[in-house]
Amino acid sequence: MENGETQVWLNVALACRYITIETFAALDSKCEEISKLLNFMINNRAKFA
Repeated sequence: MENGETQVWLNVALACRYITIETFAALDSKCEEISKLLNFMINNRAKFA
């Protein structure tokens, strides 16, 4: 995934209790959506040229 590093840091932040589970869930959900959008753009380059 293109945003894998962000998801790793979210997991670290949760494990270290820097963020709550609610914050993690919200940000992780946004991360997943961004990943889907990036993958769509990569797989459909001609639409974005």
